[in-house]
Amino acid sequence: NGCPLGNLVPDWNDLVWRGRWEEAAERLHATNNFPDFTGRLCPAPCESSCVLGINQPAVTIKNIEVAIADEAYDRGYVTPQVPQWLTGKTVAVVGSGPAGLAAAQQLTRAGHTVAVYERADRIGGLLRYGIPEFKMEKKHVDRRLAQMEAEGTRFRPGVEVGVDVTGTELRESYDAVVLAVGSTTPRDLPVPGRALGGVLQAMEYLPPANRAAVGDTVEGQVLATDKDVIVIGGGDTGADCVGTAIRQGARSVTQLEIMPRPPHERPEAQPWPTYPMLYRVASAHEEGGERVYAVSTQELVGDEDGDVRAIRLVDVELVDGRFGPVEGTEREVPAQLVLLAMGFTGPEQGPLLDQLGVTLTPRGVVTRSEDFATDVPGVFVAGDAGRGQSLIVWAIAEGRAAAAAVDAYLSGSTDLPAPVTASTVALRP
Repeated sequence: NGCPLGNLVPDWNDLVWRGRWEEAAERLHATNNFPDFTGRLCPAPCESSCVLGINQPAVTIKNIEVAIADEAYDRGYVTPQVPQWLTGKTVAVVGSGPAGLAAAQQLTRAGHTVAVYERADRIGGLLRYGIPEFKMEKKHVDRRLAQMEAEGTRFRPGVEVGVDVTGTELRESYDAVVLAVGSTTPRDLPVPGRALGGVLQAMEYLPPANRAAVGDTVEGQVLATDKDVIVIGGGDTGADCVGTAIRQGARSVTQLEIMPRPPHERPEAQPWPTYPMLYRVASAHEEGGERVYAVSTQELVGDEDGDVRAIRLVDVELVDGRFGPVEGTEREVPAQLVLLAMGFTGPEQGPLLDQLGVTLTPRGVVTRSEDFATDVPGVFVAGDAGRGQSLIVWAIAEGRAAAAAVDAYLSGSTDLPAPVTASTVALRP
């Protein structure tokens, strides 16, 4: 019960144990369009809900999931599911991350003509340029896109909706629009020295590195080679920066987190089956670098050329619910590259949202109802754009659910599964 997708974990676990791989793949794909993505990228809240986890290590569900997906490809079980007839209805999906791709695949299979718009030069969103190659090789994205193209989904890379084509034109050209633009506005660090050279947001650093990793020529790429690298932010994006900097030959890599170091065992205040805050080690952390907890950045210090040369830190502690500095712990750490990986606050506010006329909540995400509809008729929103920064399993679940809502809007009813509702999302920020 720990997976937002409603994955039938006991079913396919048992089928794998019995060696019935094709049936296991069918059960896995029944609730998840892209288990080859989630099996590599999801932090596996399902494992925290495993009944074995009450008093011993849980079943390694994530590993089994990716094994089924890869075995299904190797054995030829993953084939295009072409619709038997077309409805004559058209849908534009804006954004080609996991939410947009899931919505597009479901709507295509329901018989609608679907076009996916992506402003980058290749389809995939953060799957393509945000996730490092060492974490998920892009061949896994490419083979899914090939399946979707064979099913009839049309892709429009290199088209920025709101600039190359307006939101108004999109509404006039299609019967429905799905916004799946993600939560791409990064949280910033308002400290002295923020404007120094060598201080980058993670998503200014990772996409060029990902392009270079697959052989693209990248002009002006910022490299970590022979530099002391500081990564501010202790989450998955920060770990991706750590692994990338190590591969580029950084002299040292240090990841900072303002929160105290979490425990190795489940805290009493986070009982089974909740997802506990534990000390977790990503593959990037196993490769090197240092992780420092309970510290805050006071200042970024520059050199005579206007580039960062050091970072001033202080230990912090919680006092009356707020972080306060620990006297006498101030120090300066060398840094010629500082990467900000502190999360994202919502979708980019710009011409697209203005042209469509959608409104934003006080949290900065797109306003929507329980059926994923915005306050503009025919315009729906799925994934981080409506939920806020979250997990890949939530993005796929929302894409599937939004597709069912769009199908009902266009056809009057739907046979597509709807694993989550927007009201459920609102209760789990």
